[in-house]
Order: sequence, then structure tokens, then C-alpha cells
Amino acid sequence: MTKKEREYLTELYYFALSFFVYGFLGWCTEVAYAAAKQGKFVNRGFLNGPICPVYGIGVGVVVQFLTPVENNLVLLYISSTILVTVIEGITGFLLEKIFHNKWWDYSEQPLNIGGYVCVLFSLIWGVFCVLIVKIIHPLIYKVLTMIPLVLGIVVMACLAVGLLADLYVTASGILKMNRRLEAMEKIAAELKELSDKVGENIYENVMEGMEFREEKKARIEELKAKYEEMAENRTKVGERLVKAFPKMQVGQHKEIFEELRERIKRSK
Repeated sequence: MTKKEREYLTELYYFALSFFVYGFLGWCTEVAYAAAKQGKFVNRGFLNGPICPVYGIGVGVVVQFLTPVENNLVLLYISSTILVTVIEGITGFLLEKIFHNKWWDYSEQPLNIGGYVCVLFSLIWGVFCVLIVKIIHPLIYKVLTMIPLVLGIVVMACLAVGLLADLYVTASGILKMNRRLEAMEKIAAELKELSDKVGENIYENVMEGMEFREEKKARIEELKAKYEEMAENRTKVGERLVKAFPKMQVGQHKEIFEELRERIKRSK
């Protein structure tokens, strides 16, 4: 192995370790922000575990590419702001396209782009990135270099396995929630159709309408019971994500989702 290859692997190793460190610190930041705003603990991460991958990737990329310009504060700030804005925008866009849900929304903020990013928060992230590059990362990097290589690799491998498992559980939960919303919308549509038919038959012929109503009454009650069961027996992942992302939007089944959101709020 050449010297250049060793240097590359070393950089990759510390980048991976930094990903988990900053992912955890990002999660702590989100939880603290939510606690200050809502007065209670809320797991604000996309995943179930205490990590926000977008922070790990974002800060890792900023540190990796912008450390060479750390002595130029203006360039460092501008570059950091642009870089984290691009990362946040791409992340939000991809998550929406993959899961058909919008996890955060800056539409109410001025100068936003598609609700994925906005100038105000981008400027704030830029300030944090400058502090990280200039003050925080040198300290964290020093601590990471004190970890024995073998121990670091073992810990990182365990964390990676846990992260992948968490990602699988979360993705499965989201897809299950989407399928449930679709099923509930179909039930709601059938209930409306049956109710309309009952009304039409009563209007046309009272006696025949009453007979029709009795025939369909059992089906209507069955659908209502099934709808209530699906609404009450929510997936843990889905319920957690609704609490974690209060501005979350779904691409489809919006009315059903809003009803579920209200049920979750009332169940607190």
C-alpha cells in the first residue's frame, strides 16, 4: 500500500467516525430545540436511534472540503452556507421522492426554495459551520485520534450495522404507514359511496330504500369498525415521525393523514 493510499484510508476512517459523532450531536441539537419549544422530550430524528444522518454527512462534508479555507472567515462562512443549503435541499427532495412525504417545510419562511430550504436557516447553519470548523472539530478530531485504530474500527462497524438496521425498520414503517393511509382512504371512499346510494334509494322509493339500507347497514358498520381499528392501531414508527416532524406533509391521502395527525395530538 502506497503512502497516498494510506492517507486516503485514514481520511476515510476519520470521516466515518466524524459522521457518527456529528450525527449524534445533531440529534442532540434537534432534541434540545424541540424540548425548548414544546416543553418535553421528542425524538426529532428521522431514524429511531439517536442520530441524524443529514448532520453527520453535512458537517463531515463541510469539514472535509472547507478546512483548507478556515483562515478566510468570509469565504468559509459563504461556502459553508451554500454547501449546507445544497445538502439540506437535496436531502429533503430525495426523501420526498422516495417516501412520498415531505419531512420539513419552510414554505412559511421568506425566501424559501420549494419549502426544502430557506435563507434564514441557511445563514444560521453557516454560523454553526464556522464555529465547528474553527473551534469544535479540532477538539473532536484530537479526541478521535486518541482512540486505538482497532477499537475505532470495531465501534464504527457496530454503529454501521445498527444504523442500517434502523434505516430498514424506519423505511419499512414509513411504507407501512403509506399503505395504511391508502387503505383508509379506500374505506372512506366506499363509505361515502354507500351512504350516497342509501340516500338516493330513500329519495326514489321509501320502502325499497329502507330495504336497501338494511342490506347495506352491516357493510357500513363493518367498514366503520375497520377504519377505526386502522386509525387507532397506528404503527410506532409512523406515530413517532408525525410527532418528530410537526410540519410533515404527505403527497397523497392528505385528508386521512391530517385526521390521523389530530388523533395523535389528542392522544398525547
